[in-house]
Amino acid sequence: MKTPADIITRLQLILQDGTKSDRKLAGFVLADLDFVSKAAISEIAARVGVSEPTVTRFCRNLGCEGLRDFKFYLAQAIAIGGQYLSPEPLSRDAREQRIASAITEAAIAAIQRASENLDMTTLVAVAARIAVSGNVLCIGSGGISSMMATEMQNRLFRLGVSVLAQIDGQLQRMYAAVATPDTTLIAFSVSGYARSVIDAVQVAQQYGATTIAITPPDSALAKAADTVIHFQSLEDGNIYKPTSSRYALLSIVDMIVTSVAETRGPKVLENLRRIKQSVNTLKVDDPRLPLGD
Repeated sequence: MKTPADIITRLQLILQDGTKSDRKLAGFVLADLDFVSKAAISEIAARVGVSEPTVTRFCRNLGCEGLRDFKFYLAQAIAIGGQYLSPEPLSRDAREQRIASAITEAAIAAIQRASENLDMTTLVAVAARIAVSGNVLCIGSGGISSMMATEMQNRLFRLGVSVLAQIDGQLQRMYAAVATPDTTLIAFSVSGYARSVIDAVQVAQQYGATTIAITPPDSALAKAADTVIHFQSLEDGNIYKPTSSRYALLSIVDMIVTSVAETRGPKVLENLRRIKQSVNTLKVDDPRLPLGD
């Protein structure tokens, strides 16, 4: 019998479209996941008011071999996503008074943690390498990491650096395959286990490229890259709020880019002037606006 890919989704579907007894059982399970994951079949049957064979049929309708198999997948679902299944309700006052402070305080804390744990000697050395590279390839997979790869490109090109960002896994490997000793590859991964990113690093190394990873220490990507800027994502447990890690990672990007700009020196200023002139002339003539943003 096919193994259920997501037991919670299967329960939710049966709750809507199953037989009467299956709907009762599904509703009971979803209402008390912890009890069902530990209870005997006799206890479940008694609580719902059905027979033990009905419980067994219910498990098989979910794609499981029986109750034991069902409880295994249920325990797995609780361990992985339990915090999203029974969240405490938010009061109206909490939403109105705490959203702004929750976002800003978490962002500030994330940036401070990243700054305190940074090896600035390594970061400055990375910037020095980027500043003299023939070309730079920025790669990342997933929401935050791909966004940072693109942002690194956006910040470096205006400094006169030949830079390209790739967030497609296959293209990452392809561009890595045409790397040269003049190439610097910058790899972002919040987890450190993005397969396409690791592959691209290893491919680029075959052709002499310098590889830099911004990722957790001791991860697969950290072990693959030549140089690592350590970044450890730490969350605050607020499951309603987007991750604050991207603010911390963005601060590291900005530190690298600032160091690259200072390393390259006054020659970056003409590019910046041209961008400012072009954008402000075409849009709004306000020198206080950010450069190209």
